[in-house]
Amino acid sequence: MQLKTLLNVVHPIKGFVYESIAWEVPTSSLRVNVRSRKTSRGVCSGCGRRGPTYDHGRARRFDFVPLWGMAVVLVYALRRIDCPVCGVKVERIPWASGKEHQTTALQVFLARWAQRLSWRQTAAVFGVSWSAVFRAVQSVVAYGLAQRNLDSVTAIGVDEVAWRKGHRYLTLVYQIDAGCRRLLYVGDGRTARSLLGFFRMLGRKGTSQIRYVCSDMWRPYLKVLAKKLPTALRMLDRYHIVANLNKALDKVRAAEAKRLHAEGYEPVLSRTRWCFLKRKKNLTGRQRVRLSEVLCYDLKTVRAYLKVQALDALWSYRSATWAGRFLDSWIRHVMHSRIEPLKQVARSLQTHRELILNWFRAQKQFNNGIVEGLNANAKLAFRKAYGYRTFQAAEVSLYHQLGYLPQPTLAHSFC
Repeated sequence: MQLKTLLNVVHPIKGFVYESIAWEVPTSSLRVNVRSRKTSRGVCSGCGRRGPTYDHGRARRFDFVPLWGMAVVLVYALRRIDCPVCGVKVERIPWASGKEHQTTALQVFLARWAQRLSWRQTAAVFGVSWSAVFRAVQSVVAYGLAQRNLDSVTAIGVDEVAWRKGHRYLTLVYQIDAGCRRLLYVGDGRTARSLLGFFRMLGRKGTSQIRYVCSDMWRPYLKVLAKKLPTALRMLDRYHIVANLNKALDKVRAAEAKRLHAEGYEPVLSRTRWCFLKRKKNLTGRQRVRLSEVLCYDLKTVRAYLKVQALDALWSYRSATWAGRFLDSWIRHVMHSRIEPLKQVARSLQTHRELILNWFRAQKQFNNGIVEGLNANAKLAFRKAYGYRTFQAAEVSLYHQLGYLPQPTLAHSFC
């Protein structure tokens, strides 16, 4: 079977013909000369109308999908079309867009591999540069962002993720509907302005369709959400509440362990951090024994641990009214204690009481565990790339990995 026949099978291009194929010694690549059919008329790149040929430009090279480990280049001299609407314009070709030197087939091919490997590994395997992989992914992402449908977004999750040293953060907005969970927006920083960019992108019509919002207790986010989504059900779920309680409990344990060490009681709280922070069902046998030994002492850490464990009963309620009564009772007991780190968390819960109870009003459908799971995939993308130097590269990578964007329609097919 000839190479031209193979190309016609896997990459047919209507209105064009593979004229000849030759081996280029200097570049060690297959040169495929393409010409237009004699009876075909070119398509205007401006309006898409067909028109007569005005003249031909210089031959251009387009990188194609490698064949058997060999680089393949399509060579074609673009026509200029005498369009009755736009005037003289360069023709539109089906295998590439704009002034790209990569074919659409190669861009999608590299972008698919870049989802599995790092960009540097993809470049090394297929013999291209890192910038070529970046341009391919960027082009596929740009197409996907232009073609994606945002009409069905009713529930969103908002969170931030660190992407560079020096407290550099990205604001991420996800769609967390039951049937569709994907990344919708990436903003530089974690300020109010970062989140406002999402609502500008979504527009008034899209914003009005949002019914549920899940976020943490970061104040700039809460202000923007209260302003832009006054009728939506904004909720704080158990994930961040438990995380803050565990931080307070660990702070109490560390301070008391330091005091006991100074007084000569070092072994009492040594090696007990994860005994207090892990769930009971996740404790090892040794940790269970160690925890039962420590609970026999009258320590501030023990009292704090028991109060944190008592709050677990909150999540078993179904009614927001009864959950609110239990939460108020727990806050009163904590505020009468002398455990300052827990009292700080209790004050925060009192401030955000209604947002916490909204989770029960939403029938526990949405939670930030979904958002944190997506954030874990975002951090995995950063680790796989060993970080990104620019916001643009990080944004493109996150959309590519988590956006679940539509891809360009290809003439090329993998047999």
